Amino acid sequence: MGRDFRWLLASSWTSNVGDGVALAAAPLLIASMTSSPILVAAGAILQFLPWLLFGLHAGAIADRFDRRRLVMLANAARAVVLTALCVFLVTGTANIWIVLAVAFLYGTAEVFVDTAGSTLLPMLVQPADLGIGNARLQAGYLVANQFAGPPLGAFLFAAGSAWPFLVEIVCVLAAVVLISRLARTPVPPRESADGGGSAHPPVHTDIAEGLRWLWRNPPVRMLVLIILLFNVTWAAPWGVLVLYATEHLHMGAVGYGALTTASAVGGILATLSFGWLERHISFASLMRIVLTLEVLMHLAFALTTVGWVALVIMFFFGAYAFVWGTISTTVRQRLVPAELQGRVASVNMVGVFGGMVIGQALGGVIAEIWGLTAPWWFAFAGAALTLLFVWKPISAIVSARPVSQDDPAQPSNEP
Repeated sequence: MGRDFRWLLASSWTSNVGDGVALAAAPLLIASMTSSPILVAAGAILQFLPWLLFGLHAGAIADRFDRRRLVMLANAARAVVLTALCVFLVTGTANIWIVLAVAFLYGTAEVFVDTAGSTLLPMLVQPADLGIGNARLQAGYLVANQFAGPPLGAFLFAAGSAWPFLVEIVCVLAAVVLISRLARTPVPPRESADGGGSAHPPVHTDIAEGLRWLWRNPPVRMLVLIILLFNVTWAAPWGVLVLYATEHLHMGAVGYGALTTASAVGGILATLSFGWLERHISFASLMRIVLTLEVLMHLAFALTTVGWVALVIMFFFGAYAFVWGTISTTVRQRLVPAELQGRVASVNMVGVFGGMVIGQALGGVIAEIWGLTAPWWFAFAGAALTLLFVWKPISAIVSARPVSQDDPAQPSNEP
């Protein structure tokens, strides 16, 4: 798929190793400083809250400038924030409030990394190759972020609280070097919204232009809504998963890391079959199957009290979550014009992380009042109702064809 795609893939895999280390280490660090479900959930909330504050601006900026360079600068900022955290940990001055502040700053830099990074693949491969390209990027995420990273993060945290974050710094900086090998990614040519030909109209003008296009495109709009609603229900129990694993299932720190590893194993196996699935089963059928399994997963977690059963559930979660992530990203990238990829991707990510902020806030409160299994019951009921709402519109989403920036309101129902 080309030299530039290989550099993008290598950078993504390397960065995901570091993120996977933090995936286990960060909640463990917070849990070592407090036992409050609300504060534990706040750690994840403050990492994702920047999407609500800066996500749309990041999309507009990604559509203005060299997207490769934006990824490099934002990753460098993440390394600086992690370095400060390590200094606090090594000197013994870290506390829960410093850690929460670091989570917010790190999440702010990640907004620009993820927004600009999500626009690169459509610039490097043909539309027909987006499915397999996203599958390979997702495979790297699963292997590095979910499979290899979390156990390593838990092991390093047991050796010393600063070690996992030092490793993450190395990985993030290596990702900067790798993505710098990409050819310069030119900004897609476009006219300003006011018709005046200005190269840099006000940011709010670009944001409004992207939002108008999205609102007038029913398939992409519904896809973003699905992602928002299912992330609210998914994130409610996920925000207190570390407490659910260590206190309800009595799995310990390593067992908590093993849960994310189990999901990665399922996802890795799914990567081997994605090409076959893409050729033999329609995206509409796959999306419905995946969302149905999401509902059943919440119910199973609410009922189980045994660690090994939770690992089995998480294995199947990893398998179907990989399929959903690959399909939803591919469908969106095929439908959105190049000059709007950043802004529409940012709205999508605001939906993802906005749903997670809402869900994790709800999950923390629900767990505080009704116990650690209550968020799973909330997620089961909410996901089931959402599935009924979106079951029919899924067909229109996957059958739509790409439309231009100037005429987004004419999606075709042609398969």
